[in-house]
Amino acid sequence: MSDERGISVLRAGFGAEAVPYLAAWDLQREVHARRVADEIDDTLILLEHPPVFTAGRRSAPEERPTDGTPVIDVDRGGRITFHGPGQLVGYPILRLPEAMDVVGHVRRLEEALLRTCADLGLPQATRIHGRSGVWILGDEIERQDLGGLNLRLKTVGAPVDDDEEFDPRLAGPEYAPSNAGQRKADRKLAQIGVRVAKGVTMHGFSMNCDVDLAWFDKIIPCGIRNAGVTSLSAELGRDITVEEVAPLVAEHLDDVVSEAYGLVGAGKE
Repeated sequence: MSDERGISVLRAGFGAEAVPYLAAWDLQREVHARRVADEIDDTLILLEHPPVFTAGRRSAPEERPTDGTPVIDVDRGGRITFHGPGQLVGYPILRLPEAMDVVGHVRRLEEALLRTCADLGLPQATRIHGRSGVWILGDEIERQDLGGLNLRLKTVGAPVDDDEEFDPRLAGPEYAPSNAGQRKADRKLAQIGVRVAKGVTMHGFSMNCDVDLAWFDKIIPCGIRNAGVTSLSAELGRDITVEEVAPLVAEHLDDVVSEAYGLVGAGKE
């Protein structure tokens, strides 16, 4: 084992070699067990999945596809989301300095993704208070900034904000999650859902690069009814591929983790 923290990168499969979700879940468990046993260093698994919907522990039945499309229930936090081609998925298998530093881990993932967005020319990507992940803010009606966390008081979006009965799938295409950019609503660029077992993390993040956003219209993404989804390509107006984004995310995650732990990391591939 190395004395100096550095996150090893495992490229598990992209494009035609995209990894089915259940196979990737098995791979995660294998890498996690080896990290718990200190047989390997911290490892970031990067890949694409074939189209799949997954539901975290907090998912509600009414957020699932209405047409009976299968959903895989998983043991991560968060709610329902989509994974598929054009989306970079990362599973950081990291030993935490404090076994239950889950919030700190999520913030570090967000920071790595935000730095990646800035590198690509999207410095306006941000956090929203009370909502994990990376966001692009819509037209604001009233908003406060709390030390870099945007407290959303009221934004455009659903006809009735924060109405738990509102289903955007039944309100017409203008309210579909994939149309959030057109209606200038808050829209999610990267999703985060994690689990910590025996002090080591599992699951992680997905960043929409050039994914077909229409897949998200089958569900209520992350259970959020008055916002939508977007991609790097949609926001930047040019094609941003998974292959372009993957090395940036790996480098920034290594930097962020090393900074948080007061160490100098050296990512390996």
